[in-house]
Amino acid sequence: MVRAGYEAEKRAVELGRAVRERRVELGISQTELARRAGTSQAAISRLEAGEHVPTLTLLDRLAAALGATVDVSFTSAA
Repeated sequence: MVRAGYEAEKRAVELGRAVRERRVELGISQTELARRAGTSQAAISRLEAGEHVPTLTLLDRLAAALGATVDVSFTSAA
């Protein structure tokens, strides 16, 4: 059970890092990204810190705001 929690937290941190890197690459603030994605700056801050995992709907809005696409894949765990 602890391992599953660790993996979920790791994914949240990786997702937050990817959003932050793309936002910085575009030269926009958290506030601007929030405006474009229809959410709050605080929500973007929590997401980038790995404290929040967004819904697929929010991921789609973030991707559009960042001029990107969401790519989900499944890979073998073994």
